[in-house]
Amino acid sequence: MNESKFLSRTLTLLTVGAICAATAEASAYKIPEQSTRSMALSAAYVAGADSADASYFNPANMSWVEGNALLEAGLTYIHLPKVEFRGSVAGTPADADSKTEDFLLPYFHYVSPKVDRWRFGLSLTEPGGLSKKWYNDVQKMKAEEFTLKVIEINPTVSYAVTPNFSIGGGLRGVYSDGKVKAYLAGAYAENMTGDTLEVGYNLALSYRPQPETTLSATYRSKVDLNLEGSATGFIAVGSPQLPYYDTSGGVSVPLPASLVLAAAHTFGDTRVEILYERTYWSAYEKLDFHFENATVDALFGSPIDKQWSDTNTFRIGVTHRYDEKWTLMAGYAYDETPIPERTLGFELPDADAHIFSCGAIMQIDESFEAGFSILYDHKTERTIHAPPNENGINGTFKKGGAILTNLSLGYRF
Repeated sequence: MNESKFLSRTLTLLTVGAICAATAEASAYKIPEQSTRSMALSAAYVAGADSADASYFNPANMSWVEGNALLEAGLTYIHLPKVEFRGSVAGTPADADSKTEDFLLPYFHYVSPKVDRWRFGLSLTEPGGLSKKWYNDVQKMKAEEFTLKVIEINPTVSYAVTPNFSIGGGLRGVYSDGKVKAYLAGAYAENMTGDTLEVGYNLALSYRPQPETTLSATYRSKVDLNLEGSATGFIAVGSPQLPYYDTSGGVSVPLPASLVLAAAHTFGDTRVEILYERTYWSAYEKLDFHFENATVDALFGSPIDKQWSDTNTFRIGVTHRYDEKWTLMAGYAYDETPIPERTLGFELPDADAHIFSCGAIMQIDESFEAGFSILYDHKTERTIHAPPNENGINGTFKKGGAILTNLSLGYRF
């Protein structure tokens, strides 16, 4: 691979890899747990959504939520342990650990009073984001820093077609803001920022063949994230060289569509939900990056294939009403990664995950409740070989994953 093509592939991979790491609604750093109940149940919370957060997870269920109006506000703390890599890159020893990181993500859900057969909701969430940082020279060539924030506002509506059949949907306003850095001494430095505001939609339906059983389906549309921003740095290799550049640029990547099929059944004081989720990552075929500066674009703007795969996620959650004051919850999920061995890089060293969670809701009085949940996302060990890996990675990624905790307050009017 010639020097120009190597730099092009390096910076394109790191830039868009960061964006996808932060916005993916698949295994790759997604954050589907946007409430106490969802986190406690490993996101096996669609058919059984029965509180203010139904506005986000299943707006069709708002038709059946008890209470005149409801709201929930909460704060999620996320801890990212270090990722350990032991191996080489293009034959160069490259043992390294990523930096541990911590984040606080607020959220809000609201469901309105009923208006005849209609009900309205609003959710403000951060469904993707986080960061990955490496400080070893080999990793810094492609992945010194990736940080990106994703905020979604989701107004929704439900309509009770019959007492046991409801439909719902809403609009998704998705804002993302990111920063990417890479550095190779004597060769190049890259500092990129960008943001975008895009629109999508979500649909839902729920059917109750009997009072104890709910069957649901939800769909979130694909959203093409057309990020535009600026890039500064230098290029000291190839011809012509740039001792300093400051140029605008952008990239378009898909936030993929997802389909969820869920069933919940109540056995006395205990509800069990099983859920299947399909995320259509096959829409992510290529990276196509552009710069306004023709010299920078010629070096770094070549599109490359990604060829990610659609993924399956399987979830199960159990909710038990212990007494009038306490509700206990636990969940498990198996989450596939969309990233093939061929294109995996340090900007997103993803792997299949086993997810374990638990939590509780305390009813303070007839109106107020408080919630707590904790979740552990365990990434499986993954060994990469070169070839087929196109980034020259030959080694094993260990640990990583995430630990999440949540605190919330809910109110029924």
